[in-house]
Amino acid sequence: MELGIYTFVENTPLGETGKPLHPAERLEHLLEEAELADQLGLDVFAVGEHHREEYVSSAPSVILSAIAAKTQNIRLSSSVTVLGSEESIRVYQQYATLDLLSKGRAEIMVGRGSFIESFPLFGYDLQNYEDLFEEKLQQLLEINDNEILHWKGAHTPDVNGRGVYPRALQSKLPIWRAVGGTPKSAYVTGALGLPMAIAIIGGYPEQFKPMAELHKRGAIENGHDPQPVSINSHGFIAETREEAIETAFPAFKTQMDKIGRERGWSPMTREQFEASCTLRGANVVGSADDVIQKILYQQKIFGHSRFLLQMSVGSIPHEKLLRSIELFAKEVAPAVREKIGALGV
Repeated sequence: MELGIYTFVENTPLGETGKPLHPAERLEHLLEEAELADQLGLDVFAVGEHHREEYVSSAPSVILSAIAAKTQNIRLSSSVTVLGSEESIRVYQQYATLDLLSKGRAEIMVGRGSFIESFPLFGYDLQNYEDLFEEKLQQLLEINDNEILHWKGAHTPDVNGRGVYPRALQSKLPIWRAVGGTPKSAYVTGALGLPMAIAIIGGYPEQFKPMAELHKRGAIENGHDPQPVSINSHGFIAETREEAIETAFPAFKTQMDKIGRERGWSPMTREQFEASCTLRGANVVGSADDVIQKILYQQKIFGHSRFLLQMSVGSIPHEKLLRSIELFAKEVAPAVREKIGALGV
């Protein structure tokens, strides 16, 4: 199993000061987090795209390029690229360049996005939200397969035999599709022969099992081998479960309540948060042993081969986040790999 970290570079007010960091300082901390993850042998570090005040992640490929210069082995991915409001040619060029800089470590994870700010920001009609994504994904796959692009689209400009450069160091960039709870998206992802990331940030993990099954069915029914699945979850690790909850809850509540006010959700209570951190809950928060058991429990449900943890839901104090990464890499990852290896998964 591949184990790694993803982030949207949250920059919400910190408990000690009641203020967010300067964005430059937050990015400096992020580089330290990625460098530590690489040094300790984690497999993936992913940076997602948001265009909101409380995130410093509107340009993931730029951030990942800075990380590439400070790391040696860890794979570098987006998580996610909001492809409907991007240009597929530029996305390929950015990540092909990242692939060259990192000597073949780049990936792209595309998705429709959980926020919509980028669409009016870049002049796209939200009525075309789904069609834009599907068409641009097809175009991105075409570019990934072919140096010379022949393209005619409904929402994208025609391209008549133009080369797209530079080409990636890898023969093809790995392209994952991130999905939430839409069954059609899971099936289509498999039908396209793409690996899939399931974002589980609420509810019960077993509710998402049909998504993995549809993904596999979509691949087989369309002539592809079953493709890898990643489970992407919110979480945090500390020396004890109590310490992990005590550290994570204020940060999680700050961020999730802000989103909740926009979407009509009730404020998160401590009781709800603690329930979500139990074995069957969505949040992977606890001691190293708690997290090991939760990953193995979910692996029995999904049979997935990658697990990514978002430790910065809201702003966690930097030193505590570094310690969480250390526990993930030194205690959780070896135990999970050993157990899954013993099972022959």
